Amino acid sequence: MNLLGYLVDKGLLSASDRKAIEADVTAEKPLADVLAAHGISLESALAEAGKAYGLPSRILGEPPAAQEVFSYIPIDSARHYGFVPLAVVNGALEVGITDPDNIEAFDALQFISGKIGMPYVIFLITKQDFDRVIDAYQNLPGEVGKALSEYEMAAKPSSVDARPSPDASAQTEGSEEMLNLTGPHEALKEDAPVTKIVSTILRYAIEGHSSDVHIEPTPTKTRVRFRMDGELHTSLELPTKVHEAVIARIKILAKLRLDEKRKPQDGRFSATVDKRKIDFRVSTFPTEYGEKIVMRILDQSDATATLESVGFTGEHLAEVREMMKVPYGIILIAGPTGSGKSTTLFAMLSELDRETANVVSLEDPVEYEITGVAQSQMRPEIGYTFASGLRSVLRQDPDIIMVGEIRDKETAVLAVQAALTGHLVFSTIHTNTAVGAIPRLIDMGVDPFLIAPTLVAVIGQRLVRRLCDGGKTPFPIKGSVKELLDREFADLPLEYRNKLPPFKEFYHTKPTAECPNGTRGRTAVFEILRMNKELEQVVLTEPVEEKIYAAARMTGMLTMRDDAVVKALAGEIPFEEINTLGGELFSEEELS
Repeated sequence: MNLLGYLVDKGLLSASDRKAIEADVTAEKPLADVLAAHGISLESALAEAGKAYGLPSRILGEPPAAQEVFSYIPIDSARHYGFVPLAVVNGALEVGITDPDNIEAFDALQFISGKIGMPYVIFLITKQDFDRVIDAYQNLPGEVGKALSEYEMAAKPSSVDARPSPDASAQTEGSEEMLNLTGPHEALKEDAPVTKIVSTILRYAIEGHSSDVHIEPTPTKTRVRFRMDGELHTSLELPTKVHEAVIARIKILAKLRLDEKRKPQDGRFSATVDKRKIDFRVSTFPTEYGEKIVMRILDQSDATATLESVGFTGEHLAEVREMMKVPYGIILIAGPTGSGKSTTLFAMLSELDRETANVVSLEDPVEYEITGVAQSQMRPEIGYTFASGLRSVLRQDPDIIMVGEIRDKETAVLAVQAALTGHLVFSTIHTNTAVGAIPRLIDMGVDPFLIAPTLVAVIGQRLVRRLCDGGKTPFPIKGSVKELLDREFADLPLEYRNKLPPFKEFYHTKPTAECPNGTRGRTAVFEILRMNKELEQVVLTEPVEEKIYAAARMTGMLTMRDDAVVKALAGEIPFEEINTLGGELFSEEELS
C-alpha cells in the first residue's frame, strides 16, 4: 500500500501536494516532518489507513530494541513480502507490514507462525520504518553485532593491524586446521571478537546453502555477500575498521602470508558442521580499498552425489550408465567454470567398480575425497602438471583415469593415447556446448583420426534454479509459446519428438516462507553427444560445429535448452530458466 496514494484516494491529500511531498522526503527530511508541514499528522494518516484494512497502525521511530526478534523471520522473506518482526509481546510475534493488499504475505505469515509455534499480530507501518528495520537486519544484530561491540571495546590503535598473536600463528602450523562451527564459538581463540565475526559469517553461509562467500571492501564499509542458487545477495555489512582484522583471520586459517597484500594468494581450510566436513577454498585479491576475499564452500557430502541428484533423468540417465560400461575411451564433461562439472564427474566415479578397478585421479585442486580413488594434487609450481601426472599415472597400472581438466595440447594428446592403450579416461573441457568440444580438441592439436575412435561422449551442462516444493504455480501452454516450442524441436526426427512429454503446462515460481524466491538449490541440464558411425565420418571429413550438431541431432541429441524445456514441463525448474540457455527463446511478455 502506498500511504500517500491512499490519502489522495480518500481526498485527504491533493495529487499536486503528493508530488511535492515525495520530492521533499529525504534522509534528512523524513515523511513525518514533510507531512506535518502540509498540516497532516503521519500517525493519524497511518491510523486512518489501518482502519480501512482492519489493522492497528504503529509508528516505530527506531528499529526493535530486542534484536533477537530478527531470528523469527529470514531477511529474504522480510524483503520479499514487505513485513518485518517488531517484538514478542505476551507470547505473540508482532509484525509490521507495508502492503495489506498482499495476500501472499498473509499466507507466508501463517506458515511462519505454524513453524515457530507462535501466534502473530499485524501492524500497519510506513515504508520508511520498514526500511529502518531492514537496515537493522543488515547491520548484523546478534552474534556478529555483539562481536563488533567487543571488538570496538577491546580495540587499541595497533589492534586494527590484526597481527596474529604467537599462539594464533602456532595454531596454523602443521596439519590442516579444523574449525568446529556447530557451537556458539570456534574451537580456536574463542575469546577473540574477530574470530566470532568470521565464525558467524561462515556458519550463516553454510546454513543458507551458499556456494561462495564474498568479503569486499568499499570506501565506506565492508560488504559480505553470499552466492545462493547462483545469485549473489548482500547479507551483512561491517564497519571498515574491522576489515583488515577479518581478512587477517581468514588468512591465518588458510595459511596465507599476512604481510603479502599486493598480489593474489590462494589457500584452503576446513570446518566441521553438524558432523560434516566443509572445505573452504580461499582466494585473496588486491583492490583499491583493500584486499577482497572469496571463499568457495565445498561440502564433502557432495562427493557422494548420485547421477540422479545432479540432474540426470529418463533417457539421459540410461545413456550415461550405458556409456560408462565401455572398457576404454574418453568421456568429457563440457561447460564453463561453476557449471557443476566436478560434481558430475564424482557422481559418475561413485558408480564405478572401485574395488576391482584401479581408479586414479589428477586434480587441481583436490575438492572432494572419494573412497577407493587414488587422488593426486597437481603442483604446477614444481612442474607437476596434468601432462606430467598423466605420464606417471600410466606407470601405475590404472584401469580408470580422471583428469581434472584438458587445457592444452600435451594433456589432450596424452589422454587420447591413454584411451588408445585400453584405459577409460574421464575429464572436463571448457567449451560452451558438447558439440564445441570436438573442434576445441582439434584446435589443441589432436588429430581428427584419433578423436573418432577414442571419444565415447561429451556431456555439456549448465546449472539452473530448482523449484522449491510448494513454490510453483502452473500455467497452461498455448498460443505463441506452443508455436515456439514446436519450432524448437522441428529439426528433431519424429521418432525422437514422439518421446518428448506433452506440451501441457509450465510453472512460474511461487514464493513461500522457506523459499522467498520460489526456488531452493540448483540442478543441471545436459546435452549428450555420443560418438557413432555417422558422427565419426563428420569428424574425419568436416569437423565444424554446424555439421557435428546436424549429425548428432539426426540421432536424437537434445540440447541443454531442450533438456531445460523437458525439466520445466515436469515442474522441476521454473519456465524462466529456459531463456538462460543458448539465447532468448521466449519474450518478456510470454514469460510473464
